[in-house]
Amino acid sequence: MGTIILEIRAGAGGNEASIFAHELFRMYQIYASKQSWNWKILDDMIAEISGQNIWKKLKHESGVHRIQRVPKTEKSGRIHTSTASVAILPVPTQKEIEIRESDLEVTFSRAGGPGGQNVNKVESAVRIFHKPTGVVVSSREERSQLKNRERAMDVLRAKLFDEKRRKESETLSRERRDQIGTGDRSEKIRTYNFMQDRITDHRIKKSFHNIESILDGNMDAIVKAFEKS
Repeated sequence: MGTIILEIRAGAGGNEASIFAHELFRMYQIYASKQSWNWKILDDMIAEISGQNIWKKLKHESGVHRIQRVPKTEKSGRIHTSTASVAILPVPTQKEIEIRESDLEVTFSRAGGPGGQNVNKVESAVRIFHKPTGVVVSSREERSQLKNRERAMDVLRAKLFDEKRRKESETLSRERRDQIGTGDRSEKIRTYNFMQDRITDHRIKKSFHNIESILDGNMDAIVKAFEKS
């Protein structure tokens, strides 16, 4: 069993980038279900996934994903290019990353659903600020304050471990840029071209067709291509 944190951020492209980021999040959620992995949403486009061979199958997803298509709202038929950043962070054990309580600033707030639905009357949402690094994490999906704190600590531990792991060979600023990227259109690992119904991974120089099916969680062809590369 392994556990990772998936974090997706909209990059360049405005509203289209946000739509694309949510489509990627849904793709990974469906794929996780097909793999019988445990999926737990921690915050907006942040999830904790646990199960067999997760790191092996998803580690190559980290980086900037670029999409090229004509938005439904585009009346002139102009092609838009947008990006989203994906981070796959392995969750280390407490022994691998020790965090001192004195380094944490923990705050609580009420966690409510959209439109005011299911608003908690207690302050169950947790936000943790790691003072030495400036890293901020949060969790608000659990009803229990304790559970949300545990989830948020998993995210913090994963982020600190990722920084530590990459800092061994790179500077800290370079590490974060490699993992998440700036979201700039030029920083890309994969392009989703809707006009040609083709996904191209620029690292292994391979293309895959049937974008809609892949975005519906049918990622096996991409995952297997990296296992063979």
